[in-house]
Amino acid sequence: MALARRTPTPRDPDAFPTVQLALLAIVRLAEPIALTSIFPYAWALVKRFHIGTEDDAAFYAGLLISAFSLMEALMGMYWGGLSDRIGRKPVLLLGCLGTMFSMVLVGFASNIWIALAGRAIGGLLNGNIGVIQTMVGELVTKPEHEPRAYSIMPFVWSVGTIIGPMIGGLFADPAQTYPDLFPSTSIFARFPYLLPNLICAGMLLVSILLGYFLLEETHPDMQPRILLPSDTFLSENTPLMETSDAMKRPAVDLRRDENYGTIPRGCSPVRGEKPAPPPPTIFTKPILAVILSLAIFTYHSMTFDHLLPIFFEDARATTSSSSTLAAMAMTGPFNSPGGLGLSLQAVGVIMAVQGVIALFMQAVVFPVAAERVGVHKLFIFVTVLHPVVYALVPGLLYVPEGMLYPAIYFCLAVRNFFSILLYPLLLILIKEATPGSAVLGKVNGLAASAGAACRMVAPPVAGYLYAVGRKMDCTALAWYGSVVVAVVGAVQCFSVKRARARQGAC
Repeated sequence: MALARRTPTPRDPDAFPTVQLALLAIVRLAEPIALTSIFPYAWALVKRFHIGTEDDAAFYAGLLISAFSLMEALMGMYWGGLSDRIGRKPVLLLGCLGTMFSMVLVGFASNIWIALAGRAIGGLLNGNIGVIQTMVGELVTKPEHEPRAYSIMPFVWSVGTIIGPMIGGLFADPAQTYPDLFPSTSIFARFPYLLPNLICAGMLLVSILLGYFLLEETHPDMQPRILLPSDTFLSENTPLMETSDAMKRPAVDLRRDENYGTIPRGCSPVRGEKPAPPPPTIFTKPILAVILSLAIFTYHSMTFDHLLPIFFEDARATTSSSSTLAAMAMTGPFNSPGGLGLSLQAVGVIMAVQGVIALFMQAVVFPVAAERVGVHKLFIFVTVLHPVVYALVPGLLYVPEGMLYPAIYFCLAVRNFFSILLYPLLLILIKEATPGSAVLGKVNGLAASAGAACRMVAPPVAGYLYAVGRKMDCTALAWYGSVVVAVVGAVQCFSVKRARARQGAC
């Protein structure tokens, strides 16, 4: 007797898709781990390669970090368009697989070129940002679910910013940090940054397996018929059994299709029938305005993530070890020699705590603020005040030693309040500005490319400014550069007008 094949349980279209969003969140961990695990040791890794002088290490560390984003920017729209044709799930899993391979390659890097190649390959194969945003948009169809749903992926990003830097900081150079467990004859002494990359790669492998077996395809034309709503129209020509063709092209009620009465593009119209409308353009003023806001935010946010560990690990100038806030007022804001002189392990712990702060902002503060203030008003508020974040950090040089860690966490709390709230707001605004679901993948791909391009430019520019400022005893120069960019974003945000969400548009 043949065994009955288990079929998926149909989803209630009005219910919040908790399980699928949770699975998507696990897969989403790929990028923040890959992007942030290298932050604590990028500066030390570049110095190990003996590229340029020590003052130039910040610039080359920026190049190493931005290689991932460079290729991601070039390929973002391609992966988004490909997901419109072959489905979201295969593109998503390929991105995770490419990221895993790139991390192993970076771990075995013996020179700057191999490390750059590893980072570039990871970005080349990773189109996850745009694809995941598209999948969230397809899973969530009710506007009242949007603030909760769109806060999940930034929440996962915050989890990744805990896991990634913590792994990178605690397990970098284990032969020096844990000599009893990793003797000088082990492979980890020859490749001191292999262990954190292997740990992250193993976590990515778990997410790939979970995604492959449990994550459902969200593309409307590629879902199994059993997953369609219960009121889906069935005609006398609908197959009773789920053949492979039926699985690829589910039966739908043509009377409810927005293209009902049209014919495919490229075919000659039959008399009395109207030609199919062309796909809506994605280069509209509302879309470009939101994407520009996303690009500016991504740039100055990335400069913060890149500069923070360098500023923390840079040697502390002897003249500033006993300085106070009063001394800062006497010398002026441009007298800021060196960094805070913290250890690599201490930086890893601080960045992990930053992730915990981000989780609190995402899980507790954002839903309440978005509901009470409103999406567009909250967007304007956090964008306009964002420059304050970068102006605060250089003042840490003049905080008394006993108050240093509370001051650090205060700065991180201010930063995460603004940045963690702003990102999901931008995602909601992008979805609302999209003219139709047929181009949602392309729009999110374009947004992912713009964001990746800014992540590519930000680290080397910020690193160059830090190197220049270091030579002139003004490491705050790089932070003031981020202030300028954030001010530009504060002005530009007023060009973003919130479009009223259309029923069923996305």
